[in-house]
Amino acid sequence: MAVPPHGVFSAIAAILSLFLVMGKAQAADFYTLKGHGGPVMDVAVSAHTGDVASASFDNSVGLWRQRNPKWLEGHEAAVNVVEIIGPDKLASGGDDFSIVIWDLATGSHQRLAGHKGKVIDLAVSPDKRLLASASWDGSIGLWPLDQPDEEEGANTPVFLQGHTAGVNALAFSSDGRTLYSASVDGTIRLWDLTTKSAKQILVQNGFGINVIALGGQDDAGKERWIAYGTVDGITRIIDLGSGREIQDFTLDRRPILSMALNADGKRLATGDGHGYITVFETRNWRIERDFKAALRGPIWALAFSPDGSTILAGGIENIVYAWPIESLSEHQPMAASTPSFLRSPREMDNGERQFARKCSICHSLTGGSARKAGPSLHRLFGRKAGTLPGYNYSDTLVNSKVVWNETTVDLLFAEGPDVYVPGSKMPMQRITGPQDRKDLVDFLKEATR
Repeated sequence: MAVPPHGVFSAIAAILSLFLVMGKAQAADFYTLKGHGGPVMDVAVSAHTGDVASASFDNSVGLWRQRNPKWLEGHEAAVNVVEIIGPDKLASGGDDFSIVIWDLATGSHQRLAGHKGKVIDLAVSPDKRLLASASWDGSIGLWPLDQPDEEEGANTPVFLQGHTAGVNALAFSSDGRTLYSASVDGTIRLWDLTTKSAKQILVQNGFGINVIALGGQDDAGKERWIAYGTVDGITRIIDLGSGREIQDFTLDRRPILSMALNADGKRLATGDGHGYITVFETRNWRIERDFKAALRGPIWALAFSPDGSTILAGGIENIVYAWPIESLSEHQPMAASTPSFLRSPREMDNGERQFARKCSICHSLTGGSARKAGPSLHRLFGRKAGTLPGYNYSDTLVNSKVVWNETTVDLLFAEGPDVYVPGSKMPMQRITGPQDRKDLVDFLKEATR
């Protein structure tokens, strides 16, 4: 039977359309970045080089060039945030109350100290001359970058005070004159960077605010809205001119833990505590994608690729995932297996359960696990504390006379690391039940053999 001419054209058009769709799908690939030894807390992508930087609970920053990692070691505790400053410069902040500036060209790094609490967020000014840091000590640090030392005190940091609880998030205005900050105290505050003083309280929310993003530039390049995510699961957009609410997305998933805006400002993404990534189209404020990214656990880290075609995410696993946005639903969830510390108690005996809850996020049971926040427990019993090669121990543990055996491991958890070995890096935790401690010791004796 003959095909009518218009049918031929339709068939050709369909084939061409299929090739276009296939080409588009191939332009961005699903991939993973593996190598960290703990949960991924933040991720950033360089607009200059396309390199990916990741911050992890394993105390390190990963720099991924062509998907191959270079490990940046300088923090003494979990790294919470990483920020791109330029083609050859990064900044990171961590649980050790410090900020580290990484010079990738020389391989050197500079440590900035002054906060009295965890550093949770960083932001760099548009002119790259000022770094702002948010800390759970309630302050905001302003750190000059690459400024000459001609003036006395030119490189001295300034600390802004005003929030009544920890500061979670920061964003500079496009002109660099205003800094926005969000806090556990439920407020978003504006700071005048000319006078280094508080300008106004923009938002007063009943629950803590975890993340913010500025967008909607007008013809003059000035932001028109701010988006924020809260502990109680709200993603809300506020008009900066009038202060009115533009949109409210309240889903039955909480908290909102991460937020990213793509380069052209047309898409905003959030990650929540239930493992979902939600992508919003910002022109009409509608939900474009709502993707179940993890079987269990939070999404702490989000970033867009420079061209906006791919979204990168990290969370409770030790992997950074990258998905093409146009085909999010076609890919498998993040967690192929559940991390041991999230497994059901029914799946393990009591000794393994104690290890999973108290130890597994920082320590492995096998050798060669340098990326973990703590040293491997492989062949632990009979080993002097602070002697495993390749791990940067605290001086306290190196100089101690502790040898790990049934008695000392029991005492470590009976008294707590802060009492048994004061000054060690181990988190403050105890196992109060004698039987629980005995079961843990018995499990470790067998598992670390």
